[in-house]
Amino acid sequence: MEVKTFTENGRVPVMVMHVDGNIDSLTSEVFQAAANETIAKGARHILVDLSHVKFVSSAGLRALHDVFNQLRDLDPDTSMSDDDVRKGISAGTYKSPHLKLLNLSAEARVGFETAGFDMFIQTYTDMKTAVASF
Repeated sequence: MEVKTFTENGRVPVMVMHVDGNIDSLTSEVFQAAANETIAKGARHILVDLSHVKFVSSAGLRALHDVFNQLRDLDPDTSMSDDDVRKGISAGTYKSPHLKLLNLSAEARVGFETAGFDMFIQTYTDMKTAVASF
C-alpha cells in the first residue's frame, strides 16, 4: 500500500490522502503513520481518497476512527464533549467537519456502513464537491 498526499485549496486547505492498496491488518499501520505525519505537519481537514482501495478491514476502520479522533481533538473551536458527539451521531445531526472520504468501492462501503461510520463521516464521489464541503 502506498499513500500520497497533496493539498487542494477550497474554503480551507484540504489535505488529500490518496491511498493505493487495501487498508487491512498488514497495511493499516502504514496508513496510520501517514495520517499522523500529515496531522503533525498541520493538516486539520483531511479527505481520504479511496479510489484505488478495494477493501478496508476492521484494522483500517480503527485507523480512520483514530484520525477522526485526532482531528476532533485538535479543533477547540468546534470541540464538543464525547457525549454530545455520541448524541449527535445517534440523532444523525453530527458529521465530522474535518475528515471525509472519497470514492469508496462497493466492498469498502459495506464495511464502512456496517460499522456505522456513515453516521459521522461523509463520503463523496467527486473531488471538487468533497473539497468544497469542508
